[in-house]
Amino acid sequence: MAPGVVGRPFQPPGQAGGPGPAGGPGAPGERGAFNAPGQPGYVPGGFRQDDTVRDFEQVRSDRREFNEGGRTVYREPGRIIVRDRDTYLIRHDENERFRDLDPRGYRYERRGADFYSTIDRPGGEQIVTVTGDDGRLLRRYLRYRDGRELVLIDNSYAGPLRPIYDDVVVLPPPDIRIPRDRYIVDYAQADEGEVYEALTAPPVAAVDRRYTLDQIRYSPDLRARLRAVDINTITFDTGSFTVTPDQAQKLSVIAAAMNRAIRANPQEVFLIEGFTDAVGSAIDNLSLSDRRAQSVATVLSQQFQVPPENLTTQGYGEQYLKVNTQSPSRENRRVVVQRITPLLQQGQAHGLAAPPPR
Repeated sequence: MAPGVVGRPFQPPGQAGGPGPAGGPGAPGERGAFNAPGQPGYVPGGFRQDDTVRDFEQVRSDRREFNEGGRTVYREPGRIIVRDRDTYLIRHDENERFRDLDPRGYRYERRGADFYSTIDRPGGEQIVTVTGDDGRLLRRYLRYRDGRELVLIDNSYAGPLRPIYDDVVVLPPPDIRIPRDRYIVDYAQADEGEVYEALTAPPVAAVDRRYTLDQIRYSPDLRARLRAVDINTITFDTGSFTVTPDQAQKLSVIAAAMNRAIRANPQEVFLIEGFTDAVGSAIDNLSLSDRRAQSVATVLSQQFQVPPENLTTQGYGEQYLKVNTQSPSRENRRVVVQRITPLLQQGQAHGLAAPPPR
């Protein structure tokens, strides 16, 4: 069966590997349960402030299954997985990575229907993330000491939240006229110059308008227009989303290329995509892949000072297997990096001709 397609058997609540016991949203005392506004511990997006996890067994244990609007929804620490039509799609707590990076400096407030979270940076800059009640990222921007704001992601201009499948953009395949090893760079074989070129190159096919972050995340036809770097030196143990110290060091080259690109253009945004092999359930694999992408983003910021606001993440589970096998495969447990700036900001200017240097 194709990865991520409805039809894979689900284990009933309470059975090994299946969702946890049924319960209503916000059930008291349940980690990972949806927490509605006004309830203790609520944070933007319906996620809980204490939704931290030690390992993936805890994720499985804390997962809860609900029926919302005729769709099956799985809620677990920091993640919501929706079974919608013929696919599974995941949304994560957009503030989790920033809370982990600076738990003391992180703060948030509600303004009308939206939540504003803020992280202070050295030099007086602030990273501001705006999310809705449902956890959807609306905007992210950098506020300088003089009050100027540099918009990095604007996911709100398309209007109210739509069903996920309405954000899938279908386009014809691009006509790729560059060598395959330049279109998808083999990180293990590339030097910093080759990685930098891939992360700053224009799309391989014309982009006629701007797209929301949600459209980019859920539309493989859009992402196919961008060059990519396959970080094949970072693989993961089965059932793990931890980047080991020896593998973390291997991120130094791509971190240097990212930092160089961001110094040249502070509005650059890079999407870190997580993948798994085909072993296990589609839901587990989707959650694992999303956490793997976030783990890599955290290492890039903590150890190599890549600005966290210039990164975003998304997991794709066992879709797009690099090695076509249903058996365990370290090569399939990987991350890929793409520069999505041309899709987010095509034809736009945000009014900051000369942002302060970093």
